Amino acid sequence: MITKFTRRALLALTAVAIAAPVYAVDMVTLRLSTPASETDQRSVALVDVFAPAVAAFATYEPHYNGSLIAQGSELESIASGDLEMSITSAQELAQFFPEFSIFATGYVHQDAAHQVAVFNDPLMDAFKQTVEDELGVKLLAVMYLGQRHVNLRQSKEELTVSTPADLAGVNLRMPGTDAWQFLGKALGANPTPMAFTEVYTALQTGSVDGQDNPLPTVVDSKFYEVTKQIALTAHLVDLNYIAFSKAVWDELSEEQQATVQAAAEAAAESGRVKQLEKEESLVSFLTEKGLEIYTPDLAAFRAHVQGEYAGSKLAASWPEGVLDKINGLGN
Repeated sequence: MITKFTRRALLALTAVAIAAPVYAVDMVTLRLSTPASETDQRSVALVDVFAPAVAAFATYEPHYNGSLIAQGSELESIASGDLEMSITSAQELAQFFPEFSIFATGYVHQDAAHQVAVFNDPLMDAFKQTVEDELGVKLLAVMYLGQRHVNLRQSKEELTVSTPADLAGVNLRMPGTDAWQFLGKALGANPTPMAFTEVYTALQTGSVDGQDNPLPTVVDSKFYEVTKQIALTAHLVDLNYIAFSKAVWDELSEEQQATVQAAAEAAAESGRVKQLEKEESLVSFLTEKGLEIYTPDLAAFRAHVQGEYAGSKLAASWPEGVLDKINGLGN
């Protein structure tokens, strides 16, 4: 967990970076560190769309599977000047700014289009500005990761998930931040913190009973090889933000900044379209691989999860009226 001391140190580093002279550069290297694989749609979109768009003045250098920076440390690395880009989650940002937990709440975002509407709405301005001012990180665009579902080692005959009560005692791998762990508990499970790169082996050995991710991630990471069922809980329409160093941004000319912004938005849109198409096709693929896929009582899950958040410490950090604004942008 990131401590208050760490945050103060990061803010101090950011202040130094922001105070540096502003000048345009001819060429810059943009290293991106992500725990995702090379074939992940987010990774592909950045290589195929973002990199060519900025090639006139920037060399895009991606590092996959947490090989450059450990998962969960990317934002610290950007703030300290040791990294230029990452793909970050609302849950990770909530470690610094608790109000971001609202974007990691179960059953808040309705679909991919709703995510984009929320990110581009003025309600996000204060959130983005806080991250920029206090952490030295610009959030350029929102990337659709997909609807997260519960994926288990047990067969449906051994365990059928109908309501949150059925997940009692299930060791469900979740990322280690407070927001992720709270969501796991809200689902009714026993959340187990674990880095993404360790999940396959943990499922294989039985160290955890299951994990939650969108179907494309289940396929991309081959989790179907070590699990037997997927309950389509759709508990989170998951997202990532393209995070960019404010210090590097300030070194770019206005034209270069506009190009980077447009490139990030185009990459996010490309990845979103492909991810939606992939989600539609994967149920039959996973069924052919032997997984049992079914829809539990979503009304029961929705009521239970949102009830867990109501009145919680996480909800207390949300700016007044923002949840209503988010809901108002939906269908």
